[in-house]
Amino acid sequence: MTSTSPPGLARFNDLEESAARAALHEVCASSAWASRLLAARPFACVDGLYEAGDAALAELTAADLAEAMAGHPPIGRPEPGDPTSAREQRGMAGASDRLRAEMLELNLAYQEKFGHVFLICATGRTGEQMRDALGERIGNPPEREREIVRAELGKINRIRLARLVEED
Repeated sequence: MTSTSPPGLARFNDLEESAARAALHEVCASSAWASRLLAARPFACVDGLYEAGDAALAELTAADLAEAMAGHPPIGRPEPGDPTSAREQRGMAGASDRLRAEMLELNLAYQEKFGHVFLICATGRTGEQMRDALGERIGNPPEREREIVRAELGKINRIRLARLVEED
């Protein structure tokens, strides 16, 4: 391991399998994704962890993606007591009642069309940006939307993996 590796990477590498699996489940709810990362441990550097995460994501089946998305609450409605989704959806924290109503309506229409929650890397986005992206993406054909969802999940996973290994 290089001296520039965050202290949490060594800790993650040393975790018992059940504890590492639980930590990875907090990053991504897909058990197949977590299993692939567990099999690749130990990681010599953070880039290796990210690359393994990206490779595992690319191999997820439609069922695996559905499992991963089930771990994400709708935008504008983070799970009570879940600091991760609250932090990631911070852009909706001060949203007006009108914006919240628009997001609810669009979320329901999206879920009706695609059969899953609208997934976007919400970190750093305003409520209006998320609404606009949702309004734009709802018109996508399902194949295109699956590609976008996989890419957005990859962004979310990388942010969460960074938090996991930066924490000591």
